[in-house]
Amino acid sequence: MATANLGFEEKLWQMADKLRGSMDSGEYKNVVLGLLFLKYVSDAFEEKYNELQQDEWADEEDCDEYAADNIFFVPKEARWSYIKDNAKKPEIGQLIDAAMVAIEKENKSLQGVLPKSFSRPELDKTRLGETIDLFSFKVGDAENRDKDTLGRVYEYFLSKFAGAEGKNSGEFYTPSSVVQLLVEILEPYKGRVYDPACGSGGMFVQSSKFIKEHQGKINNISVYGQESNPTTWKLAKMNLAIRGIDSNLGEYNADTFHNDLHKGLKADYILANPPFNISNWGAEKLTEDVRWKYGIPNPNNANFAWVEHIISKLSPKGTAGFVLANGSMSSKQNTDGEIRKNIIEADLVECIVTLPGQLFYSTSIPACLWILSKDKNKTGKRERKKKVLFIDARNLGFMSTRKNKEFSTEDIAKVADTFHAWRGTNENEYKDVLGFAKEATLEEIKENDYILTPGRYVGLEEAEEDQEVFEEKMERLTSELHEQFAKSRELEDQIRRALEGIGFGI
Repeated sequence: MATANLGFEEKLWQMADKLRGSMDSGEYKNVVLGLLFLKYVSDAFEEKYNELQQDEWADEEDCDEYAADNIFFVPKEARWSYIKDNAKKPEIGQLIDAAMVAIEKENKSLQGVLPKSFSRPELDKTRLGETIDLFSFKVGDAENRDKDTLGRVYEYFLSKFAGAEGKNSGEFYTPSSVVQLLVEILEPYKGRVYDPACGSGGMFVQSSKFIKEHQGKINNISVYGQESNPTTWKLAKMNLAIRGIDSNLGEYNADTFHNDLHKGLKADYILANPPFNISNWGAEKLTEDVRWKYGIPNPNNANFAWVEHIISKLSPKGTAGFVLANGSMSSKQNTDGEIRKNIIEADLVECIVTLPGQLFYSTSIPACLWILSKDKNKTGKRERKKKVLFIDARNLGFMSTRKNKEFSTEDIAKVADTFHAWRGTNENEYKDVLGFAKEATLEEIKENDYILTPGRYVGLEEAEEDQEVFEEKMERLTSELHEQFAKSRELEDQIRRALEGIGFGI
């Protein structure tokens, strides 16, 4: 099985995309996601509003009635019914801007978050009205709420924008199958979950899905994050609000290295996809930083600055899973090699997974997953001290588009089940698999000069025995080659005749 059937979301995207007109993707993204958010908060509010109307002792216009159920209070002029009734009016842009301001005024956690540029002249108001009509689908019944229709639409649209924006998308979106793999490995059931480069909040959304799918309680996790890009920070706040995920993303966007908004935090789980290979990250201002316990990071590459920041945020029994460029596994530039050696010697590295290419919209740089644990034996029945699991997942995944790969459900299960068997946290007995998985000791890693590339350890997969008789095989191959030579000569003659026809014979 590849991915869930997203027919509804895909049809909605195709219809919405026709309304885009000449708007660029970044501009259109804010319009569409802003409208989806407005639709969501209005639907949730109106459902609660109707419920309160049936209670003679309740006041349906009392903000506290909604706050108790983690529902945003929506003033009359911001309710979707009002917006829809006025969708064809020339002043619809101004009405939506006023609606966003009114919602922020009533809900402090959203202040400064919602887009308010719908009235600008260059935004086609006819197309805006058509988009409002398009999004006026019904999501108020129990079946759709259970399926999280609007949340799914929002997430699907995020992925489509990421694909459309290419290299500019990496700062806000990590492909959901990569996030799902990290979550299945870490299993963040309970405690503090942190993402130091949270983008649009995908790690938190997938964690909440995991908890719900395993009959856990979303209130058992506390979510902390940080994001430097102001637009992306707003997207994350909206994305988490749609899911009803209570979070602390700081009061504003900020650079994690230079303005850590969660200084005292010690997280039980850290999931992250920090930007790869940042060269100008301001290292010269942080040479004395307390986070650099394992060495001062390379001023020309922030990869190990992220690793050390993440380690500094782990609780005594915390586990981290994050994406890094493949160079992090073997680089010796500047201080990279020394820091990696010190982290390995501290027995913090639990697992390294190499990923297939073409997974990410924003970069073609090959990537890997690092799994670090402060206490390797906190869970599981197997003794894992001074041991590291290496998984080579480069041959997994399928082409979901012409440009990008995606993990299937089976791919995710294969990697996660191998990891949990190695930990001793599932019913499977762990065994090394040639070409895929290998347990290595710190001594073996030391012999390999502290390089963590799984290909060095897992070996080559055994080739299937060729049952074809050699003489028959050579006869078949030479016959095929003869046919290809003949076809080549035929094509060559056609090209010669075409060139002669226009006076350029050869």
